[in-house]
Amino acid sequence: MEQTFIMIKPDGVQRGLVGEIIIRFEKKGFSLKGLKLMTVDRPFAEKHYEDLSSKPFFGSLIEYITSGPVVAMIWEGEGVVKTGRTIIGATNPAQSAPGTIRGDLAIVTGILSMEVTQLRVPRKKSPCGSLMALLTGRAAFTLGSMSKLMFG
Repeated sequence: MEQTFIMIKPDGVQRGLVGEIIIRFEKKGFSLKGLKLMTVDRPFAEKHYEDLSSKPFFGSLIEYITSGPVVAMIWEGEGVVKTGRTIIGATNPAQSAPGTIRGDLAIVTGILSMEVTQLRVPRKKSPCGSLMALLTGRAAFTLGSMSKLMFG
């Protein structure tokens, strides 16, 4: 069964949108397999986003992702990666269709950022560690880097 990682970043948590986002995935028939409210520390964020370190927005990205709690989730279901991207919408909220999370709930570009990626069995442990270990206390899957997606 296909799995994906979804992260609700600090603005979505602060605005109380976690339940609304969960409902949208549940309505599509996907199963929530893990959820953790957590705070990302600066060293972890810098390692996770290291592929973006030369970009002019890197400093503000690190400040943003460490500014408050995030919700890390593992969802499971047939087609959950592709459908998850559709549910979330285009990266730029102005280009997101009505009915998508970003199209309906984002208030400015760059805010209500979310991440989605396919989980896969790792060949080696990620330097950032395993999201499943964070969620469940045991290693099972490892994710790619943050520009591919958050937490590992």
